[in-house]
Amino acid sequence: MAGSSSGFLGVAAGAFGAHALRTRLAPESLAVFETGVRYELIHALAMLAVACAALAWPASRVSRSGLLFLLGTVLFSGSLYVLAISGIRLFGIVTPIGGLLFLAGWLNAAWSLARIPLPPHGPGI
Repeated sequence: MAGSSSGFLGVAAGAFGAHALRTRLAPESLAVFETGVRYELIHALAMLAVACAALAWPASRVSRSGLLFLLGTVLFSGSLYVLAISGIRLFGIVTPIGGLLFLAGWLNAAWSLARIPLPPHGPGI
């Protein structure tokens, strides 16, 4: 649900940026906003992938990555949206925390999925 909602919000934010903000923001601020959109959409897909992995391997800890991606999206993309629209540089302090949460989510996914034993006949590829 979080991945789908984030995907919806990312598309809506992208459309808002392309249509409503293009003439209102300086090019640098619009680029900051678009970075927030890009990372939100990437991590919306990652949340959906994590949800599928968690269903396939419920005993794994891969679902924690979904929470890390969600929190990362709120802090990283959210702070970039507010920074771009308001121009208040203080919001930029929060952005790296969101980035660290994204990194933690990817590491957790890799670690969790690497710990899943392969079937005796191989990976099936």
